Amino acid sequence: MGIFDELPLPADKDYLREDLSRIDESWVAARFDSLPHVVHILTSKDRDAAAQFLKEQSDIIEDVVDEVVHSYHSGFNRAIQNYSQILKLFSESTESISVLKVDLSEAKKRLSARNKQLHQLWYRSVTLRHIISLLDQIEDIAKVPARIEKLITEKQFYAAIQLHVQSILMLERGLQNVGALQDVRSDLTKLRGVLFFKVLEDLHAHLYNKGEYSVAGSTLLENDDEVPTTTAVALAAHNSQPLSRRTRLLKGDSQNSLQIDGSYRPGSVDGGSFDGHDEADSNEETTRINGSDVPKDSNNALHQMPTWLLNSTPDEFLETIRKSDAPLHVKYLQTMVECLCMLGKVAAAGAIICQRLRPTIHEIITSKIKAHAELLNSTRSSIGQGSQAGTGNLHFIKGQLESYQLPKQKRKNGISISGTLLAVSPVSPLMAPGGKAQVAAKELLDSILDAVVRIFENHVIVGELLEAKASQHAEMNTPKSLPVDINWNPDSEASQVTGGYSIGFSLTVLQSECQQLICEILRATPEAASADAAVQTARLASKVPSKNKKDGSEDGLTFAFRFTDAIISIPNQGVDLVRQGWNRKGPNVLQEGYGSAAVLPEEGIYLAASIYRPVIQFTDKLASMLPTKYSQLGNDGLQAFVENFVKDHFLPTMFVDYRKGVQQAISSPAAFRPRAHVATTYTPSIEKGRPVLQGLLAIDHLTKEVLGWAQAMPKFANDLVKYVQTFLERTYERCRTAYMEAVLEKQSYMLIGRHDIEKLMRLEPSSVYLPNPLGQSNVESNSSDAETIEAELELSELLLNLRPIKQENLIHDDNKLILLASLSDSLEYVADSIERLGQTTQRTSNHVGGKYHHSRSDSAPTRSLASFAQDYRKLAIDCLKVLRIEMQLETIFHMQEMANTEYLDDQDAEEPDDFIISLTAQITRRDEEMAPFISNAKRNYIFGGICGVAANASIKALVDMNSINLFGVQQICRNAIALEQALAAIPSIDSEAVQQRLDRVRTYYELLNMPFEALVAFITEHIHLFTPAEYANLLNIQVPGREIPPDAQDRVSDILSM
Repeated sequence: MGIFDELPLPADKDYLREDLSRIDESWVAARFDSLPHVVHILTSKDRDAAAQFLKEQSDIIEDVVDEVVHSYHSGFNRAIQNYSQILKLFSESTESISVLKVDLSEAKKRLSARNKQLHQLWYRSVTLRHIISLLDQIEDIAKVPARIEKLITEKQFYAAIQLHVQSILMLERGLQNVGALQDVRSDLTKLRGVLFFKVLEDLHAHLYNKGEYSVAGSTLLENDDEVPTTTAVALAAHNSQPLSRRTRLLKGDSQNSLQIDGSYRPGSVDGGSFDGHDEADSNEETTRINGSDVPKDSNNALHQMPTWLLNSTPDEFLETIRKSDAPLHVKYLQTMVECLCMLGKVAAAGAIICQRLRPTIHEIITSKIKAHAELLNSTRSSIGQGSQAGTGNLHFIKGQLESYQLPKQKRKNGISISGTLLAVSPVSPLMAPGGKAQVAAKELLDSILDAVVRIFENHVIVGELLEAKASQHAEMNTPKSLPVDINWNPDSEASQVTGGYSIGFSLTVLQSECQQLICEILRATPEAASADAAVQTARLASKVPSKNKKDGSEDGLTFAFRFTDAIISIPNQGVDLVRQGWNRKGPNVLQEGYGSAAVLPEEGIYLAASIYRPVIQFTDKLASMLPTKYSQLGNDGLQAFVENFVKDHFLPTMFVDYRKGVQQAISSPAAFRPRAHVATTYTPSIEKGRPVLQGLLAIDHLTKEVLGWAQAMPKFANDLVKYVQTFLERTYERCRTAYMEAVLEKQSYMLIGRHDIEKLMRLEPSSVYLPNPLGQSNVESNSSDAETIEAELELSELLLNLRPIKQENLIHDDNKLILLASLSDSLEYVADSIERLGQTTQRTSNHVGGKYHHSRSDSAPTRSLASFAQDYRKLAIDCLKVLRIEMQLETIFHMQEMANTEYLDDQDAEEPDDFIISLTAQITRRDEEMAPFISNAKRNYIFGGICGVAANASIKALVDMNSINLFGVQQICRNAIALEQALAAIPSIDSEAVQQRLDRVRTYYELLNMPFEALVAFITEHIHLFTPAEYANLLNIQVPGREIPPDAQDRVSDILSM
């Protein structure tokens, strides 16, 4: 940028700007020195040219100056003209003011001459205006009653009360001496009472959500995720879901949602959220106001004047309502309370609300139950018209259970599983955890408690407003010099101003009515709940807090309960009467109730599981809505009543009932009797006919039921798990007894208890077929194939050393063997079920413990369910081990006859030996009898040890023989073939392995038919096929026709030592 760039040159003279840019800027320096330029010209060679260059630059500058002067000339002229006009206007204004001063002085002189007349005229005009105003007031007041009646008809109560108060003030101050207005005074007095009852009725309707501006229950249900309310979604016993938006709002600061300055926090039952953004719908562009969508950017929509205040005179209250973000129903409640305060009827209104609170709640609960019954009746009639008469009110809960089902199939022997289980269960399928009766009771209680929560929030709003008015009244009437008690009781001084009405009182009555409903559902005595509720109400109304009790334990709500079995005497029934529902009422029991029997079964005590969770959620909601000074009343009362009932009555009753069922299940003659005529093939599915013993199947059913109650009542889960452990322990003892009855004093049972035998059996390859306790492998991971084979041979040697085996040491009763097989499978089934239930219970307790604060202080069970599952599985393994050892001993018992048999027959026999025929027949018979009760893997384990023992016994038998001929060798080979056929017929056994082992026996005995040289050649080629001792035995036995040289042993030893 040059210093000449900003010059105002026209577009056609742009060349001047370029010419100026070529002029040296030293010419415009502040302290210009001309001497260097003069010296330059004088010393230049061409002085004329240098002077001519300077002249050209001078001409350029003159042209630029001419252009600048031309550009600014018109502006200078206009400025000079404007300045002259301004001077002219100032001069004219000065002259006008001088003339005005003269005129004002003349007017003053003229007016001062008539001052008295003007004063009289002014006074007269004022008097006339006052008279006209007074007449207007009289005329207006005469029309006030009609206007008030019109406003009442239009439900503009605030405007009507404003007009009434203003009219009363006018009559008392300015028109008190006007006799013509006496009738108006009388009408206004009557209208005051009319207004009071109209406002009270409207307030009463909105308190119980029956008014025009109340939040509709249908909207809450249809728009669960859109409308924030204080109603939390009930958690299902078998399902865990994230908290909904409705529930999340409960966790916020909703304890003091109502503010006197008109602000409102969205923690209450309202039509929308006004605090800005919600995490569930932060991207939404609309919010909800009383059920309608309104753009969030529309502040006018949020701050419009409500319709019931449109005719009211603007004042501070109307401005507060207009600026408030509260929903319409809250604003309406504020308006009604303000109306009562303006009428001075707060105490009377509070007294009437208190008087009508209990019957109204009773009526609402009753109507809810009737509506529920009508809905069920209509549903029942629309679903099926062919239902038989006489099914009563329980027909609606028939059908399959939602989360708890009994198997509906029958065994192939015609035995119904469901009938067996129902015979031992203390409850019907309808009353079981998750059954239709439980679901129906929970749904009914949820709907009722949801309505009570919405009603209580209205009472919290009205109670806070009335207490605020009461505190203002106390401040106005209390001298500032008097000290204020910091332990002010909200139910003493404030209740006197509010006619006994307070948040604590409404909480007491609401919980009392809910308690009576629960007592009716549980079949407790209604009159006990009524008496206790009356005592609580009277005590709370006159309660004075104890300053010595800092924990507030005496200031909370307490509930008591008594039961019908305390007033009627029925001998020898005891718990059965309780379990049947406590539905026999004494002669003095009140007949009034809520009618819950129309929709619920009579077996009331077990419905405690379905009411527990709704009550806990209900008390949590109430506690979250209570102001800080009422926080001590939060979780006391109804929650304590339900928890005490569950702890002191429900749990003991259930323990006795289920203990009786367990005892009946395990002591029944058919409990441990394998069912006859079962299917020919084993199935692992219980639904498809797995032959689990009836006793253990019933125990599994009862265990699932008790743990179902634990899921429904997580606080008492530890107690219920202890019950389950007690039942499982008794059942285990009974199973152990049945096991011992089958194996007592038998050699197989004694052998599996030996440490060396137990270790070798654990190393056997076949132990992989055993159930794995605690997920461990049955075969030691560091054992090689050679070690397992060696262990199998060593075990076989140990068993063979037990010869002779006596028959009385064996289990010859096949029924006992079948029992052991069935017991093993049944124990494994129960163990698997216990493990699954234990994992589910652990996950549920961890989830509930982290989500709820109702944790039980009792210690956890000393043992886990997994440890019981381990015990059951170990006993199942013992049964299988006994069966395996028993079959091996049975094989040795038969095979030991070889030592007493002479194999020097003169002719070839056509049949195997008798002991082989007996053994194979026994193997086949026992396999067929056990096949329906155990899986193929277990059959392989039981019968898989026979082949190895038989082969080893056959080879060892050669030692006890003195001589054998060709026909004897053929007979032994025939025995091996018969045994191979019998074992190969068992589907679960590897026939190739059986053939390989028994072929070794045949090969061994066929070596006896070879000449010595051929035998030596065979030994040379198959050194490791047999042991040196076995090869030596081949040389020791006498075989007719075979010559053995004297050095035969030395030659064979040399070959084997190579």
